[in-house]
Parts: sequence; structure tokens; C-alpha cells
Amino acid sequence: MGTSKRYLALDVLRGITVAFMITVNNPGSWEYIFSPLEHSKWHGCTPTDLVYPFFLFVVGVSMFFSFSKYNNSLNKESLFRVAKRTLLIFAIGLFLNAFPQALTDFSKLRIMGVLQRIAIAYGFGSLIVLAVPRKWLALTGLSILLLYWAILAWFGVGDPYSLAGNAVIPFDKLILGEVHMYKGFGIPFEPEGLLSTIPAVVSVIIGYLSGGVIRDTEPAKVTRKLSIYGISGLVAGYIWGMQFPINKPLWTSSYVIYAAGWALLVLALLIWIIDLKGWSRWTTFFVVFGMNPLAIFAFSGIYVKSILRIVSIKEPGGTVINGYTWIFQHIFSPMCPEQKIASLLFALAHILFFWLVGLVLYRKKIFINV
Repeated sequence: MGTSKRYLALDVLRGITVAFMITVNNPGSWEYIFSPLEHSKWHGCTPTDLVYPFFLFVVGVSMFFSFSKYNNSLNKESLFRVAKRTLLIFAIGLFLNAFPQALTDFSKLRIMGVLQRIAIAYGFGSLIVLAVPRKWLALTGLSILLLYWAILAWFGVGDPYSLAGNAVIPFDKLILGEVHMYKGFGIPFEPEGLLSTIPAVVSVIIGYLSGGVIRDTEPAKVTRKLSIYGISGLVAGYIWGMQFPINKPLWTSSYVIYAAGWALLVLALLIWIIDLKGWSRWTTFFVVFGMNPLAIFAFSGIYVKSILRIVSIKEPGGTVINGYTWIFQHIFSPMCPEQKIASLLFALAHILFFWLVGLVLYRKKIFINV
């Protein structure tokens, strides 16, 4: 086939993923959320739980094409590129965690986060795909997933896949320190921890292998091949999940395979709709997000933290609330008696705002590549 063909669907999938990430992270109120927009409490997988692995999958697909300039091999140039990008993405994530309060006090700063995991998964994933021959990458990825399963099964306490008994907590406590870990689960548990980032690397590897399938397959057959792999991933992940539960916070091996199955199917569908059938007039909205994904995501984090923690508004009764809450209570909540809808409208309005920012960059052909 013409192996140089670039599928618009890749940019659209990246954009959809970023838009959905921002949407689920910024409801008007965490008390009013539709269930598909919530994460699973522990085991299980909602549509929201698929967003993060989708992004890592797309990172892997993009890597296959971007590394072609280095002949998809590990050399001085590619190593420098990988190291630079890994450090920059990690630093941006750390800055978002620190902003605004912890910029001068790092004693309790959370070290890990969404961008930090993306950075590490990208960095180690890149080294693996550049150093290991492509024919061995699937086996390498499977070996990593089996190793992670063994670590959790052997070193967990009681139920090794429970919140209290998993091996991720003691490992991250040892490396990160308890004060630098996430506390949102009621105990120190890092959902973007170091140990659970090991299987996240495989999410990137699967994306990279999918990029190879896209490049090496005739356009008329690419959706069929991706669909077959996708269905296989769903079935394999579901079956594996009977023994090793599908779980996003632990990023279990079954979750990696299951989520990758969905990512492959969605990508196949988008390629069929956009690139093969030519129905692409609707895609500009998501392409805007897809061309500056990390920049828009980082900006959204800074903006939201600013109106949450810097902007304070005094109510007529004397109560002081943050800007985030004020916008929801005074603009969106009165708009709709159904508060879940009002909360969703709040998130969608912010998506539109971030899209307008992205549109300015897109029209000026400013693409911020970290």
C-alpha cells in the first residue's frame, strides 16, 4: 500500500480523548454526575475508565510514525528526543500538581499524576519499541503483563486485588513516600503510581504495534484487521478479568488488554467513517484538540485550579466561595432543574472555551510539541 498515508482518524481519536478527559475531570459538581461519566469505584470499567488508556494507545500509534525519522531504531538522536520529551512532560505534570499552593512548599507535593504517568509510559515504551525487534514486541508486552500479575498476586496481602491489600501501596510508599501520594481513596494510594505504571507501558506498546498494522495494511483491509484485533482484545481481557479483575486504579493486565480492544475498535470505526467513507466535515472540532493535546490539557488544569484556589467571591450573606463553585451555582445550576444536566452543561461549556483557545492556535498554525 502507500505506506506514507496519514489517517485523519488518528488526530480525531486523539482530540476526542483529550476533550473527554477534560469533560470528566470538570463537572459542575462532583455530587451530580451521570454514571457513564464516573470512574468505577474499584473493579469494573465505565466509558470514563477508557479515556486514559485510549490516550496512551494513541501516544503509541503516533510514536510509530514519528520514530520513522530515526528508522524506528535506538540511536543517539532518538534517545535524546525520548529523554527530552519524557522529562518535559513529567515536569509539566509536576507543575500542575504544585500550582498554585505548593510552588514554594514541596513537603507534601503529590509527585505522580496523569501527565507523569504518560511521561514514564512514553519514555520506557519508547526505549522498548526502539530496542526490541517489532516481531518480539507482542511477546515482550505479554511478558510485562504476566510479570505484573505475578507481582500483585504474590506480594499482595489477603485479597491481593483489593484497595487495602494490593502490593502497589507498599511499593509506592517506599519509593515516593506516603506524604507525596494521592489520598482520594481514603488511604494513601497512588492511582498513577510507579508500580502500576509498568503495565501502562504496554498500553503504549500496543498502540505502537497498531501503528505498524495501519502502515503495513491496505486501506481497504485496515479496518477489518484492527477490528479483529480489537474484538480479540475485548474477549481476552474479559476472560483474564475473571482471574485478574479489570481495574483502572491498579491498571491491571486484564484492563490493559480490554481497554486496548476498545481503542482498536473505535480507531477502526473512525478510519472507516473518516478516511474510507470520506465523512469528515464534522471532525474539525476534535482535530483542534488533537493537534495541541498536551498544551490544551495543561491549560485546562491551570485554568481550573486558578478559579478553584485563587479566585474567591463573597456572597451577599458573607459566605466566601471559589470561582468554580460560583460559576456553577449562579450560572449553570439555575439554568436547569435537573442538576446532573446542569453539571454536564458546565463541563461542556468549559470544553467549548478550551476549544476556542485551541482554535486560535490551530488557525495560527501554532502546534506546541513537547
